[in-house]
Amino acid sequence: MLSELINQGFGEREDLNCAETMLFAANKVYDLGLDKEALKLSAGFGGGMAIENKCGALTASIMVLGKMFVKDRAHESSKIKELTKELFEKYQEEMGSIDCAPLKKNYRTEEFKCRYVIYKAAEILERMIERESRGIS
Repeated sequence: MLSELINQGFGEREDLNCAETMLFAANKVYDLGLDKEALKLSAGFGGGMAIENKCGALTASIMVLGKMFVKDRAHESSKIKELTKELFEKYQEEMGSIDCAPLKKNYRTEEFKCRYVIYKAAEILERMIERESRGIS
C-alpha cells in the first residue's frame, strides 16, 4: 500500500522532495508506467512549488489521479476536477491546511522531515483510488 511505503521512509534515502516521493511511490505501487524522465515532472512541485504554497504531496497526488482516471485530457469530463476538489477538501479537513508553510510548521520534524504530511496525503489518495477503481461513488 502507498501509505505504508511512505510511512517506511520511501524516498528519504534518495533525498526526494514531497512531490517526488508521492509520484515515485505511486508509480511503484500502482504501476503507472512512468519512466525516469516522466518522474522528473514532479521536481518543481516540492516545498509548495518552492514558495510554500500548495503542498507538493497533494500536487503529485493530482498527477496520480490524472494518470489513473483521465482517458485523454481533462476537459473530456468533470471527473478530475471533482477528484481534485475532494482530495483538497479531505486533506484540509484532516490536516488543517493544504499549504506547505502551515503544514511544515505543524507537522515537520527534524528526524522525519515531512513524512507525516506525505503519509496523510497518501492515505487519502489510497482511499480515493480504491473507491474509484471499484466504481463506487
